[in-house]
Amino acid sequence: MRMMALLSVVLLGASVAVARDRGQFASGDPEIKAWFDKLASKRGPCCSDADGYALSDVDWQSNEGHYKVKLDGQWVDVPDEAVITVPNRVGRTMVWPIRYPGEVFIRCFMPGAMT
Repeated sequence: MRMMALLSVVLLGASVAVARDRGQFASGDPEIKAWFDKLASKRGPCCSDADGYALSDVDWQSNEGHYKVKLDGQWVDVPDEAVITVPNRVGRTMVWPIRYPGEVFIRCFMPGAMT
């Protein structure tokens, strides 16, 4: 029983570590990393750049101040409370989705500049 509990803790810790940082900040700007780590929407903290996905211009839309993003081949409405309102310091559009079976919950969305 103890072995199962220990194994569960180890596996959980490993999965959290992998989700948080994949080494993309190793030679990056520490100021930008700190900015990403503090990003939040009204739905809560976005976590970091490691948890977000950059979107191409064809994978997001803006219509009268509301947004949609294309995730897994489906268009998903971005709730207003998920939109990050601070200036985008990296320029690229990003989304922080949380996937549940049969549902996508958008934690944060940061619009970029459509070109």
